[in-house]
Amino acid sequence: MAAVKGFFVTGTGTEVGKTVVAAVLARTLANNGERVAVFKPVVTGLDEPGETDHALLRRAAGSKQSDEEIVPYRYGPPASPHLAAAQAGEEIDPGRLRSGARIAAETADVLVCEGVGGLLVPLSWRLGGNYLVRDLAVDLGLPMIVAASPGLGTINHTMLTLEAARAAGLSVAAAVLTPWPEEPSAIERSNLETIEGLGEVRVEVLPQLDLAAPAAWPALKIKP
Repeated sequence: MAAVKGFFVTGTGTEVGKTVVAAVLARTLANNGERVAVFKPVVTGLDEPGETDHALLRRAAGSKQSDEEIVPYRYGPPASPHLAAAQAGEEIDPGRLRSGARIAAETADVLVCEGVGGLLVPLSWRLGGNYLVRDLAVDLGLPMIVAASPGLGTINHTMLTLEAARAAGLSVAAAVLTPWPEEPSAIERSNLETIEGLGEVRVEVLPQLDLAAPAAWPALKIKP
């Protein structure tokens, strides 16, 4: 996967805008004339109403990929990947994830892969060995983008994620704070400056978006 162009989007946790960042990135690349493939190893929570993560990614990228091609493992209950798989009576196979991402990348110029939760979330957890989201990121070898919230507490969460990524030899292209308010507070402005300086990373921001209107989304100008 080293020759593949693209990004791996992770988050500092759940509900921090990871899918939004991945979707905006896919849309930006597609608008720039790139053929974009999207990939996500696991989706859980399909029992809940609303558009799925993989449907949003596909729509943003203008992709014709099937659900199976985008997400090899899909589960109804909202749970961590390894638990959702266990409840379904199966185990997530890292080899299937790697091959799925490779096949997706072969159909496009750029691959946007969105992780699950944070970097240290287990995809497979058994006595025979663990396979974390970070392990998949290492196997794919893509530059990483970290999605994070702009408010109080984000410095610690973001710095821990940067440290976990770099400890595994991953390169971090940028961090993205979202949803960025129209009038950021002193705390939010300080968080951006501190993460950028202390974390030695480029920091971008995204406002609250209308996900039904991708034509109105701002671009994320981060080159693969």
